[in-house]
Amino acid sequence: MVTLTIDKKTVTVPEGTTILEAARSANISIPTLCYLKDINEIAACRICMVEVEGHARLVPACDNAVVEGMAVHTNSPRVREARRVNLRLILSQHEISCTKCTRSGNCKLQTLCNDYNLLGDHYIKDLKNIPTDFSNPVVRIENRCIRCMRCIQVCEKIQGMNIWDVVGTGTRTTVGVGRFRTLGESDCTFCGQCITHCPVGALQEHDDTGKVWDALADPQKITVVQLAPAVRTAWAEYYHMDPKFATAKRMVTALKEMGVDYVFDTNFTADLTIMEEGSEFLQRFTHRDQYRWPMFTSCCPGWVRFVKGQFPEYTTNLSTAKSPQAMFGAVAKSYFAEKLGADPHDIFVVSIMPCTAKKAERALPNLNNACGDPDVDVVLTTREFSRMLRGEQINPAVLEETEFDSPLGTGSGAAVIFGTTGGVMDAALRSAYYLVTGENPNPDAFSAVRGMDGWKEATFEIPGAGRVRVAVVSGLGNTRKLMNALKSGKASYDFVEVMACPGGCVGGGGQPIRDGAELAQPRGEILWGIDQNAPIRFSHENPEVQAMYNAYFHKPLSQRSHELLHTDLTAWKMPTEE
Repeated sequence: MVTLTIDKKTVTVPEGTTILEAARSANISIPTLCYLKDINEIAACRICMVEVEGHARLVPACDNAVVEGMAVHTNSPRVREARRVNLRLILSQHEISCTKCTRSGNCKLQTLCNDYNLLGDHYIKDLKNIPTDFSNPVVRIENRCIRCMRCIQVCEKIQGMNIWDVVGTGTRTTVGVGRFRTLGESDCTFCGQCITHCPVGALQEHDDTGKVWDALADPQKITVVQLAPAVRTAWAEYYHMDPKFATAKRMVTALKEMGVDYVFDTNFTADLTIMEEGSEFLQRFTHRDQYRWPMFTSCCPGWVRFVKGQFPEYTTNLSTAKSPQAMFGAVAKSYFAEKLGADPHDIFVVSIMPCTAKKAERALPNLNNACGDPDVDVVLTTREFSRMLRGEQINPAVLEETEFDSPLGTGSGAAVIFGTTGGVMDAALRSAYYLVTGENPNPDAFSAVRGMDGWKEATFEIPGAGRVRVAVVSGLGNTRKLMNALKSGKASYDFVEVMACPGGCVGGGGQPIRDGAELAQPRGEILWGIDQNAPIRFSHENPEVQAMYNAYFHKPLSQRSHELLHTDLTAWKMPTEE
């Protein structure tokens, strides 16, 4: 152990602890900008500078370890002035456009400048006139970048993709896509983790709210919205509302006040996905010699892009079932359109998702088989939805609850857990057990796949089918490890769930940004709690799904099911595919 003083307060911490962590352990605040614990500790911003007695120069607190007897001053006049100077230097290369930035009010740089009373420009700006590329779901605005390197480190260390890199030399040094490519030319999965870890507004999702406002204003359009499971865990974080109060039914009320015609639950098509994907797994499992193994879930578009770009030989291992989002769009413009007696071209489908990769999925050319138009017209992130609420001056705290519309508004507990790691596998196994045995298992029988571990594995016995070896992985860095283990023969499974974002959709790249805070676990616990208290905990017991099969699809894997609910994932290519 090492004992030191920080601001005249005696602190004892383990050897190797940084000054920053030692201060935090004693509830002493040292400001940071580029710092992410265990990910980005490179002192790039120099905001965490402190004064150490006996040292002529100030030192960054984030990458200097404590020493026995060290005396540290975190807020001396010299320190305060150094921070002000460093902030001015950052501002000299930063486009100050807070009024049109999506991060205004939730920007680390903006907060620090306010804290240190920096008003106006202090140095001559020499910003480059570099046009912004809005053609991708992830948008980078060059003149807002502060070169903190967070995006590079998250992409490399967490997601293992190495899309972002340091490019240029000297004063031209900046962040860009490596190997002289554009983002659209790369094998980026559009997971959006770089966005959620950027401390400013240099990275953001492509904003599609204007398209929704246009549709709402068009009297010919029938606006249909689907709400993803993970969105309900985070949508009201901006309002600091209790999750128990910030229910999905209040989201329904808010959307109705905005003028939306029908509000449905993606949980409905999550249950539908389980019926199709679970049936597909059993078909493959009972005809093992006709397929490659393992079978992979295909709900996460970031994961689908990853496997097609990084391990294309495993593309046929993916389930052919569309994601719940894509299934919903197809059902809305076929089954629901027929029930309304409406022209499917007049139905405008909006998805509210915790994900930026869903924007890329929506645009795939093979997801338009309901009527020729894209099955989903617009994807909004949780952040975009919250901005629309604020723009309409809607206060969720005063809203009553409104039920989802029918017939696409009922979901099971098994569906709601799609939003967290392990949930798809848990839900699939519940219904697979039933499809084989004709009896429901204990709904908590497959709890071994739950939890936030990045790579989980388990084996379950299903009477009549045998032993099923499964794995659950989240985060693309962990996924690469699993894929390499499969490729080398070091691992072997029957069924694998993959989610691109750490912790699953609850930690998605479209969720509210809480700088430096990882909230996948508490958000996931909300979903597991909803499942525990749900009146229906099995996808196959969803009465509206049963009614749809009886009236429209007849059974899982039917011809019509294949036409509308399944897709050929080899029909489109990643930019890097030959």
